[in-house]
Amino acid sequence: MAVQTTDSFAALRACFATDLALLIGVQPSRDATPTAFINLVEEARDILGSSSLGHWQDASEDLDRAADYLTDALTSPDSDQRSLLARARTHLRDAIATAG
Repeated sequence: MAVQTTDSFAALRACFATDLALLIGVQPSRDATPTAFINLVEEARDILGSSSLGHWQDASEDLDRAADYLTDALTSPDSDQRSLLARARTHLRDAIATAG
């Protein structure tokens, strides 16, 4: 994994981990690895997706897309990572806005 990806994941985690954790009622993990952040996104996706509230289900769909982009960024060439992480950021932002 490139240093750029690690730094970018850290920036995304800093922006979104607390909000995601608050949405689902858990403490943000102290594990700052990209995989731990993806796990948090997937946990929030699953919890919100199991709700009967339409806006939470919509947020879950955005989180699903974000998790896919984050996972792809871990294994993609450096040239694609920036674009994938930007797409993930957009879906994370939209999910939090929709769920809130």
